[in-house]
Amino acid sequence: MKLLAVGTVAFDAIETPFGKTDKILGGAATYIGLAASVMKTDVSLVSVIGGDFPQHYLDMMTSKGINIDGVEMIKDGKTFFWSGKYHNDLNSRDTLATELNVLENFDPKIPESAKDAEVLLLGNLHPAVQLAVLDRMEKRPQLVILDTMNFWMDLTWDLLLEVIAKTDVITINDEEARQLSGEYSLVKAAQKIHDMGPEFVIIKKGEHGALLFNDGKIFAIPALPLEEVFDPTGAGDTFAGGFAAYLTKNQEFTFEEMKSALIVGSAMASFTVEKFGTQRLEEVTEAEMIGRIKQFKELTTFEVKL
Repeated sequence: MKLLAVGTVAFDAIETPFGKTDKILGGAATYIGLAASVMKTDVSLVSVIGGDFPQHYLDMMTSKGINIDGVEMIKDGKTFFWSGKYHNDLNSRDTLATELNVLENFDPKIPESAKDAEVLLLGNLHPAVQLAVLDRMEKRPQLVILDTMNFWMDLTWDLLLEVIAKTDVITINDEEARQLSGEYSLVKAAQKIHDMGPEFVIIKKGEHGALLFNDGKIFAIPALPLEEVFDPTGAGDTFAGGFAAYLTKNQEFTFEEMKSALIVGSAMASFTVEKFGTQRLEEVTEAEMIGRIKQFKELTTFEVKL
C-alpha cells in the first residue's frame, strides 16, 4: 500500500528553555515523511517550497526513500517560515513569526504515481487545500486521516466541517477537541466529533498520552517517560506519520490495528522531542524504533489479582 501525505515542508526557528536554533528544517510533511521512512513505508509528499530551500534537505529525504515528486519548488518564492518560543513546561508556546510565503497560494499537485494511494494523510493545512487534494485523487482512498488545529476552527469553520465529514480518522489535541465539539468531557467531545463524520477520533494529550475513540470503544495510552525533552515541535506530526505508516504497512483499519498504530505513532513522537527539529528523527533506526515500542509494551502491560 502507498501513503500520500500533504503538508508543509518548511523552515522553523525554535527557542525552548534548553536552547535556541536559527532556521532549521521543519514542516508537517517533513516530520510525517521521516516517521514513515523509519518504517520503510512507501510514502509520497505533496508540498511547496521556495527557491531558498537547500538541495541537501531534499537529497536527505530522497536518500531515506521519501518520494518528493509532489514537492513543488517556486524558484522566485520563499519557503514557509515559523518561529516560536516554548514556555518552561513545554506545553505552551508563543508564536514569534509566521511567514506564509509560497504557502499562501499553494495549489497541491499530486504526482501520478501517488494518485491511487490507499492511505491519505491530510496534514495541518487550510481546509480548502485538503479538499482540493481529496478531489484530485483517482478514487477515494481506503483511509483518509485528518490533522487540523484551532486556527482553522476560528477562521474556516464551514470548510473545516466539510473536510471532517469526508475523513475516517481525525487527530487533534484536547483543547481543539473541546473547541470543535463544545464539550468539556473528552468522551462527550469524541462522540460529537464522531457524529460529524470520522469513524475514529484520536485526542492527543501531549505528555499525558493519547485517547482513541470508535463507536463507544475507548483506548488510552500514556506518553513514554523520557530523560531528556528538548523540543516538542513536530511531535504531533511525527505521531500522525508513525500512525499512518503502521496502518499502511499492515493494510488493516480495524479498531485493534488502530490501537497498535497509536502505540507506534507515540513511540515515533518520543524520538522527535529528544533533539531540536528533525535532527533526532533523521537518526532513528528501525531497531531503535522496535526497542521503544517494546518499552511502551512493558509500560502498559500488567496483571491484577482480585
